Amino acid sequence: MRGLLLAATAAASIAGFAAGCLLTQAGAQPAPPPVAGDPPPPGGPAGWRMGPHPGGPGWHHQAMMHRARTFGLLYHVDDRQLTGPEVQKIAEAFLLWNGNRTWKVVEVAAGPDGKIGFAFGTADGSVIARFTMDSKTGRVTRVG
Repeated sequence: MRGLLLAATAAASIAGFAAGCLLTQAGAQPAPPPVAGDPPPPGGPAGWRMGPHPGGPGWHHQAMMHRARTFGLLYHVDDRQLTGPEVQKIAEAFLLWNGNRTWKVVEVAAGPDGKIGFAFGTADGSVIARFTMDSKTGRVTRVG
């Protein structure tokens, strides 16, 4: 009787392990490509994710946690005390970050209201767009 129970337990364990392996392999397979005329998958068009979205519940918390994971080592001060040359570096870095090596940062000047104005221009000096950056918060605003 004892041997029979031991054999049954071993068989059930092996069967459970094999079933788990098969389910894991079945779950890892990619979905088949859609065929013309098939109804769209549930949850919206392809590429949409279910879950928190801008304006939905939990979105702000998710965005805050993403920033915390990404830049958790940096402390953000209340007053950044940005200067004209620093704003120019930030604007140039923005252009590089987006792969634009033809535009230049021109007309960098501090204003009386604590905002530093700058413009993006072409190599010949014509202005494409004008912005201001708050020297305290670093907030960028397009002005022209």
